[in-house]
Amino acid sequence: MDVLFLAPAYPSEMRRFTRGFAEVGARVWGVGDSPKAALPDDVKRHLTGYLQVPRIMDEADVTARVEAWLGGRRPDRVEALWEPLVLLAARLRERLGVAGMSYDTVLGFRDKQLMKERLRAAGLRVPHSRRVRGEAEVRQAIGEIGYPVIFKPIAGAGSADTWRIDGPEDLERVLKVTRHVREASLEEFVEGEEFTYDTVSIDGVPAFENVAQYLPRPLIARQEHWISPLIVTMRDLHQPKLRGGIQLGRQVLKALGMGTGFTHMEWYLKANGEVVFGEIGCRPGGAHLVDQMNYTCDIDLYRETARAICWKSFEAPTTRKYNVGIVFKRAKGEGRITAIHGLDGFKQRAGRWLVADELLRPGQHRRDWKQTLVSDGFVLLRHPDWEQALALGMDAATNITMFAGG
Repeated sequence: MDVLFLAPAYPSEMRRFTRGFAEVGARVWGVGDSPKAALPDDVKRHLTGYLQVPRIMDEADVTARVEAWLGGRRPDRVEALWEPLVLLAARLRERLGVAGMSYDTVLGFRDKQLMKERLRAAGLRVPHSRRVRGEAEVRQAIGEIGYPVIFKPIAGAGSADTWRIDGPEDLERVLKVTRHVREASLEEFVEGEEFTYDTVSIDGVPAFENVAQYLPRPLIARQEHWISPLIVTMRDLHQPKLRGGIQLGRQVLKALGMGTGFTHMEWYLKANGEVVFGEIGCRPGGAHLVDQMNYTCDIDLYRETARAICWKSFEAPTTRKYNVGIVFKRAKGEGRITAIHGLDGFKQRAGRWLVADELLRPGQHRRDWKQTLVSDGFVLLRHPDWEQALALGMDAATNITMFAGG
């Protein structure tokens, strides 16, 4: 089994997927724009070969270089598990004659307006939306949909360049800061709780399913510096509250023609019980969501995803043992971390339920919280009881404070 894997070292989760492919018996041929000498050791030892390209986002150039590198050889799989490269992987599959999801199918998971159009045609509830290019079309779409609306880049990932527009003043502000966005989806704002629906699917059928809740919704969390975002995977997927979202997720996979691999979907639960689709990608969620799912079931989804892609098999148990929360912290001030208050007390209260502390330490330079959800680090916790897991998450969000300066 020969797997051509795009960007095997970045983002950091890709390093573990590289390991996963090797551990299930694949020869991994990496393609990336980092020099081979700069690759981490845990990537190098799992690669059979590596091609450095000047610009990994340059589809035409990468395709030509890969074809020349292979010299007529054809891999068994071509994979990308990072959002910006899923279309390149699909294009390479078609160019090389490799089995897997087509470019058109993957486009339905990448183009936010196209995915909604296809799901609406399948009879599924999606936000009312319009594709917009430029200021005039934004204004026209708002006139048709009405306030409030959400502005989302067509090919965006996460909540980057995503804005809620409540009225004319918001509109003028958003138009100024999104002039660099060439194409966007303007959609109805759905009021309600926000959840994920994540799968590892084999030929479109979920072999593993997960639901996590965002507290608060990402759109709110990215606008307020003082918020410590909390994401919690849910142990009990059979509770009535989640039934509609899981059913919707399965229908979305079918309607979009999902093949084999990871998916990450977001959906809303309104106060009246209505379930509304948000968006979906044919890749794993970021910000350590895969690690949360691993801790939920005590399994290794990096390996099992590779097994599903290579061998159409999933061998790990799917019994859900814990609710797993991750709390992202943002330091007060700028520059380097100077102090962390409340961490020792939290660790004593959490005890064995704390499974990871990855907060930046004094002396390290803080990150730009607007550019990365991980912000200045995180704590990861779990508990079999939902209320206890939620309480631990809120404890960390409220009582741990980081400071920066200098």
